[in-house]
Amino acid sequence: MINNHLLFSMEAKEMLEGIKVIELEGLGPAPFACMTLADLGADVITVQNPFKENIEESNVNLLNRGKRSITLNLKDHSDKKKLIKLIKTADVLVEGFRPGVMERLGFSNEEVLAINDRLVYGRMTGWGQNGPNSSEAGHDLNYISRSGALWFASNAGDIPFTPPTLVGDIGGGALYLVIGVLAGILKVKNSGKGTVIDAAIVDGSAHMMNLLMSLIPNSGSSVSRKSSVLDGPHWSRCYRCLDNQFISVQCLEVKFYNIFLEKLNLTKDEEFMQQNNKELWPILTNRLIDLFLSQKQDFWIKLFKGSDACVAPVLSPVDAMADEHMSFRNVWEVTGNICQAKPAPRFSNWKNENYHKIPFRGQHTDEILKESKKLG
Repeated sequence: MINNHLLFSMEAKEMLEGIKVIELEGLGPAPFACMTLADLGADVITVQNPFKENIEESNVNLLNRGKRSITLNLKDHSDKKKLIKLIKTADVLVEGFRPGVMERLGFSNEEVLAINDRLVYGRMTGWGQNGPNSSEAGHDLNYISRSGALWFASNAGDIPFTPPTLVGDIGGGALYLVIGVLAGILKVKNSGKGTVIDAAIVDGSAHMMNLLMSLIPNSGSSVSRKSSVLDGPHWSRCYRCLDNQFISVQCLEVKFYNIFLEKLNLTKDEEFMQQNNKELWPILTNRLIDLFLSQKQDFWIKLFKGSDACVAPVLSPVDAMADEHMSFRNVWEVTGNICQAKPAPRFSNWKNENYHKIPFRGQHTDEILKESKKLG
């Protein structure tokens, strides 16, 4: 278990050095959250099913990078005792099952905090631990569609769709779980008492909407798609190029919009000069559709390069690796056959150099059990 002095010592080599996280193997947001904690230097032990088939073998699962692996059968009394022993010396326990599963295994909120009253118990679900839909199955798209977060996706009249997993599983789920875990660790430091985190994707994805809602007048009574300054104008959308590649445009401020017009030789166009005339937005959108279709993506990249026009190419992760800016910051890399992004954010006095390692299922079982035995 973390020593409070160690946690906040300036001599700590890693951002979360000394933090022990026990993760019960699951899918999607919970493993991503624990990967993020491992990226930040926490000792993350993922408890994996010894009987799981090899279709999703852990040593090629990017979400297991930086973790240690132990295999335990939670329906076996002996293995359950081993898990309890791990929980006793942990700072964080994370699970991502449906509500009720952990209770049936004997790990309810009350039972877990009775094992370790300083534990931060992170519980990741889509619908939340309670509510009319809490017992139902669902996935990323379902959660954000009910929470309201999917409403503004796509152009008006088009079927709503978002980049898979980003808004729900990751944005509204995993990252809110990480925030909760870090806040919980601080609570333990200040009060000595553990806490339970009900991290629901419907909660997090709705919370992320507050910036957009703040930009929509009377949003509590009327919310229309394509009516805000971020999803309606011709200067806030993506356009197809001649080579079927895409360009993003979002020159929100007047000074940036003027640079955008200057680059396109449109500064004297009476219609384009009316940036915030909503009646003209559809007309000007159609004009820009035709304009961007006249040249390949690379032409537009070169035209806007180095300017404040707020224009950028839409790139695949593989193409992003070769992009000048992304390459300079060394964001993406290929390790083996896996294309992956390096840990984020960056710190002035620490860099994780050991995040690449992805364990085999049960690779550290003996090592972890020996450590647990020593700790009593």
